[in-house]
Amino acid sequence: MSSTKSTLLLKNIDCASCADKIDIEINKIDGVKKANVNFVSSKLTVEIEQSEDREIVLDKIKNKIKIIEPNINVTKIDDDNEKDEEEKEGKREIGLLIMGGIIFFVGVFTNLVPPWEFIVFFISYILLGADVVIKAVKNIFRGNVFDENFLMALATIGAFAIGQYPEGVAVMLFYKVGESFQSYAVNKSRRSISALMDIRPDYANLKINNEIRKVSPEEINIDDIIVVKAGEKVPLDGVVIEGKSMINTSALTGESLPVKVEKGSDILSGSINNNGVLEIKVNKRFEESTVSKILDLVENASSNKAETENFITKFAKYYTPVVVIVALGLAMIPPLLFKNPWNDWIYRALVFLVVSCPCGLVISIPLGFFSGIGTASKSGLLIKGSNYLESLSKTETVVFDKTGTLTKGVFKVTKINNEDFVSQEELLEFAAYAEYYSNHPIGLSIVKAYEEEIDKNKIKDYNEISGHGLSVTINNKKVLAGNDKLMKKENIKYEEINEVGTIVHIAVQGKYYGYIIISDEIKEDSKKTIEGLKNIGVKTLVMLTGDSKEVAQNVAKELGISSVESELLPDEKVKKVEQLYKEKSSKGVLVFVGDGINDAPVLAIADVGVAMGGLGSDTAIEAADVVIMNDQPSKLIDGINISKRTQKIVWQNIILALVVKFIVLFLGAIGFANMWEAVFADVGVTLIAVINSMRIMNYKLK
Repeated sequence: MSSTKSTLLLKNIDCASCADKIDIEINKIDGVKKANVNFVSSKLTVEIEQSEDREIVLDKIKNKIKIIEPNINVTKIDDDNEKDEEEKEGKREIGLLIMGGIIFFVGVFTNLVPPWEFIVFFISYILLGADVVIKAVKNIFRGNVFDENFLMALATIGAFAIGQYPEGVAVMLFYKVGESFQSYAVNKSRRSISALMDIRPDYANLKINNEIRKVSPEEINIDDIIVVKAGEKVPLDGVVIEGKSMINTSALTGESLPVKVEKGSDILSGSINNNGVLEIKVNKRFEESTVSKILDLVENASSNKAETENFITKFAKYYTPVVVIVALGLAMIPPLLFKNPWNDWIYRALVFLVVSCPCGLVISIPLGFFSGIGTASKSGLLIKGSNYLESLSKTETVVFDKTGTLTKGVFKVTKINNEDFVSQEELLEFAAYAEYYSNHPIGLSIVKAYEEEIDKNKIKDYNEISGHGLSVTINNKKVLAGNDKLMKKENIKYEEINEVGTIVHIAVQGKYYGYIIISDEIKEDSKKTIEGLKNIGVKTLVMLTGDSKEVAQNVAKELGISSVESELLPDEKVKKVEQLYKEKSSKGVLVFVGDGINDAPVLAIADVGVAMGGLGSDTAIEAADVVIMNDQPSKLIDGINISKRTQKIVWQNIILALVVKFIVLFLGAIGFANMWEAVFADVGVTLIAVINSMRIMNYKLK
């Protein structure tokens, strides 16, 4: 069943665990096919069944979010008043924080006597923490007990109950200040990540009858003419029909060198026109354009969570209740059993409550992975989920397809060898007619070499024979064009060829007519790729191809690949990869790199399938887990390095948060840690972890 996609902005979503709750509940709503909350970008992407009323379902979603998290404002992405409301709310919170802080310090530095001491600190507490207490009460009625609002409210009210007024207010003040800094750091990282992929066009110059109208890219239709001036972003995919220029494709491919375009050149949205004026005939609507697909992939990558994220989510569910139960035991058992002072042990329990919130983990870890995905995207490497980013760090085996991956896939006829009874021109003509309907690069190169117009009416009974070649009737003559296997299959006597290149044998009416050699060229950075992968610790490098043994071994030798399998059918490639999968270690990852078109079965069974995107190839983007946008296999090295850096930083955050929390928990239990230190273990550690996650974006590509 078809569906429509909508994106909503969730303002004030500061809790990653809250995002998970919203995600779960929205997916339960009737009419919702799939929903995903991206905590990092503060966006909810929802697919609504075509049969349902979109607005009614969206209203249900908004109401459900209000029930779960009343402080979250749900708006459409294009709401104009969104920024103004955000600024007003921010100013109100800062105002309350300043007023509450001033009153607190007045209470600390003046010798107040009861009841004035209580009154002053209570007023300060209300200004600072009223919203926290209100949220906590509302959440209790919704069955959401163990959130940070409840824990902080309970801890600070508990401090008031035992007469620790200054400390109760101080903890809330420190918490609110920390939350403000944390919110600032998270929003800054969000903006930084968004800036990495700032390729969305703001407008398009639509040309109508020699007039130029500035319109939204969504309003442009296929075959419309748009004008792109110097310095402007190309808003939609199309073909240049007038003008020439140099365009910057770095946002798509990570390459800084400009690309020349002229009349007849394909051009992709997200590119920047450096000079000149271009007229472009649009061939894709905005939602199908390259820039739209890239942004969609990056923004929705969070739906495919890494094992580390899933582990932390599960850990957080058990960690907080366990610590709260221990806190309850700490408050009651020693006074009851050993007649110890109640106030002392209640205070220790309050320390536990403050430390029990796992915010540092549940915020910084998805932020870290999203930063890694954003950084990879900027370099021209699209990674469809944090699970694939995480897997790349464990790469043990890399399997390459040859054609279009390690070689350019730009084939050229280099030799025509005919039998005595037929001319070279006739042989090439039979071959060109036979290959006319083929989309394979080899077939295309033969048609190109023919250079004459082909009469399609002469072609009948076109049939591709997988792994062999093809059979076709031309002017009532059965023509075979293919490899050695095809000749043997049809019992045709042919000449054994030991030359380097792809050999296409031609037979007409069961008689051998000769062969054509097509040569491919190795990509400039393929050798660098193989050397680089060896240097970063990849143990096994394999090349698989359907090409001849001679061609395969020649390419493998030049690149330094010791393991090569040739003359493979598509199903044989799958079997070879399955065999390699069994041979790797249990924790190792197998990566397959192909062109994303004819390697779809192998891409699917690999741990991570990497496709050559061909600057926006639809098939490649759909087929693989990772897409290399500029067709350079060396980008895989960048991907692995970014993955390793991301993993390193994520685990730094995990270890930092857990070590600090457990130290403070231990010190709190024996009476050596106060609530100030407990708040640092919560908010302070979260802030450090968020800032640490942002370091991923500073990764320098070599």
